[in-house]
Amino acid sequence: MAKPLIIVESPTKIKTLKKYIGKDILGLKIVVHIRDLPVKNLGIDVDDNFKAQYVNIKDKSKIISNLKKTAGDTDEIFLAPDPDREGEAIAFHIMEILKKKDRKFHRVLIHELTKKGITEALSHPTQPDADKYDAQQARRKLDRLVGYQISPLLWQKVQRGLSAGRVQSVAVKIICDREREIRAFKPEEYWTITADLEAANPPVFNAALIKISGKKAKVTNGEQAHDIVADLEKARFIVLEIKNKTIKRNPLPPFITSKLQQDAINRLRFSAKKTMVVAQQLYEGIEIGSGGPEGLITYMRTDSTRIAPEAAQEALDLIRHSFGDAYALDAPRFFKNKNKAQDAHEAVRPTSVYNTPEKLKSFLSPDQFKLYDLIWKRFVASQMAQALIDQKSILIEATAKYLFSVSGSTTRFDGFMRLYETQEKKSETDIQSLPPVEPKEQLTTLKINHDQHFTKPPPRFSEASLVKELEKNGIGRPSTYASIIAVIQDKGYVDLINRYFTPSELGFIVNDLLVGAFPNLLDISFTAQMETNLDDVEQGKLNEVDLLKTFYSEFKNTLDNAKDNMVSVKGVGIETDIKCPLCGKPVNIKIGKNGHFLACTGYPECSFTSNYTRDEKGNIDIVEKIQASEPIKDCPECGKPMVLKEGKFGLFVACTGYPECKHTESVAQENSSKDTGVPCPEKGCNGTIVEKHSKRGKIFYGCSKYPDCTFATWDKPVNESCPECGSPYLLEKETKRDGKILKCPNRSCGFKKSILPVSEK
Repeated sequence: MAKPLIIVESPTKIKTLKKYIGKDILGLKIVVHIRDLPVKNLGIDVDDNFKAQYVNIKDKSKIISNLKKTAGDTDEIFLAPDPDREGEAIAFHIMEILKKKDRKFHRVLIHELTKKGITEALSHPTQPDADKYDAQQARRKLDRLVGYQISPLLWQKVQRGLSAGRVQSVAVKIICDREREIRAFKPEEYWTITADLEAANPPVFNAALIKISGKKAKVTNGEQAHDIVADLEKARFIVLEIKNKTIKRNPLPPFITSKLQQDAINRLRFSAKKTMVVAQQLYEGIEIGSGGPEGLITYMRTDSTRIAPEAAQEALDLIRHSFGDAYALDAPRFFKNKNKAQDAHEAVRPTSVYNTPEKLKSFLSPDQFKLYDLIWKRFVASQMAQALIDQKSILIEATAKYLFSVSGSTTRFDGFMRLYETQEKKSETDIQSLPPVEPKEQLTTLKINHDQHFTKPPPRFSEASLVKELEKNGIGRPSTYASIIAVIQDKGYVDLINRYFTPSELGFIVNDLLVGAFPNLLDISFTAQMETNLDDVEQGKLNEVDLLKTFYSEFKNTLDNAKDNMVSVKGVGIETDIKCPLCGKPVNIKIGKNGHFLACTGYPECSFTSNYTRDEKGNIDIVEKIQASEPIKDCPECGKPMVLKEGKFGLFVACTGYPECKHTESVAQENSSKDTGVPCPEKGCNGTIVEKHSKRGKIFYGCSKYPDCTFATWDKPVNESCPECGSPYLLEKETKRDGKILKCPNRSCGFKKSILPVSEK
């Protein structure tokens, strides 16, 4: 009788499984999805209950063939992809490929890749979850219906290559709306008044004015501030009241996916995408000297703070042994989930608290160690005693009119903060030491300070705050936050500048067109409700087809209207308040093959066009065209002068002997011509490959002889030849499954090898 077959989607998982189940069950690697909707058409029959026309993915034919061959006459197959919707879809697609008379399929949900987790999952297999699969199909179909029907509209109205997404477009809208808030913001002046005071005993401290005549102090101009200072310089400062209290501070719960991403971004400077890649590695298993890989954390895509009682007890035992009884609770602490939490998985935690970060450090890459350390400390701290903070507040009266306040705090018992301190912003007045004082004690005035300030606009979104905003509004799910952020950057709709998102001009243009044409689709509450509906499908409360019918009936009408009425940026363009400097007619924003530009509406009578920029308030500034400048150097080809010119790709130096001499040279931009040391692979070119930046700030690699040589690649070339096909260079890539690898650029070759993980620069 053929052995049972277990199928997973990761080679690391196979190694970890074989460590514990031996040879009783065969293991076969597959690569994520093997079936999907077709690439070249919609693939959904909207007239036949939205039936999906799934096809085998073209480049997965060898995997499918090996899958069938390995399955052979096996009567039992255990499906063990990740325990989420995507994993369920993989499981159902495998069943479709391998279905056979009398063959049984079991679903294995492995929440932690440890001996206990694997044994428990294999001992209690379930049936494949049709409701969970329906929820994944519904999401996939919704995304396809939106993306494949709105994107061509953008190609027609704006430019080819653009895309719209049911969730990604809402994320772009959130960023655009915040940028408009910032641009519309008008700062208001205000003043703060503080007093440097001294009691009978040291130290000197600083108190702030909080009330004037019993009302909240509001000082709006310098004249008012100077008048108050003049009053205070003559006043006596008397201690009115002293308040002492002890604050009990509780630890935060173990990580859910969104909080893990936010903390890793803020504390480790990881991206959301990188956080999930490294977390996947920790989940799937690392060799730690125990005879094979071992999963170090529980499943990392979760919105639940639930933890297993035995894991909490194990943490308490470690705390008692490592920190003492004072830091340990009498019983485990459990956390209540939010209303929308699915609770399908535990919180993200170490599979064993006895695998301490220091114990594992030599087995982990720097990035793996940083993230594991963060997860381990957060979980263990969640089971530690409260911190006790002594707070002292002093109210001080300066005449009956002015009331000052000062607060200070000291830690009586650090509790969980010994291991994991929350990131809280504290002002200088919160952390200053205060002297012992008595009610009615007169204080000595050393100095009255008055400082001018201006209100600040709301901050732009960082990766961490955008994840928090998406989570707060119910946009997307834990497994999708990283991909949403990656997609909106890759499409050029937003730029990450100094760790904060700014919409690009293209992002604004596309967002405004979509909001105007599809107001419901880009409405935050509508998108959040759709996520709730998908959750209802997974729980069996809502039928997938009913959900799709309700959505599509309204969407189709809106789509048809948009085809007729959406503004064409290619044709008419977007109106501005700029007048043409040549003829005085209005100037509109248009988009051509080289990007956005200004064009006169008087065309063809007036042919004025220009690039443009925007100031911090979003106002348009016309960019003056570069005129031929003074000669820069002599042409190495013909000896004639070379001058600076501007083309569609920016500035370059060209020979004045054109068209007889066509020699040009690129202008090296700051930080954009770092030499990789790799010779250009193009025949007859003696240039080298240098690091460059696109107009959107994205790094790519191109020939130093551009524009004479147009070789370019997004992946970093490495000066190492391919051992199989002889390619003079390899490309450095990073994938979710393989980590960092060197790969042959020759598609027909397929050579690749792993390289040691490198900490994010």
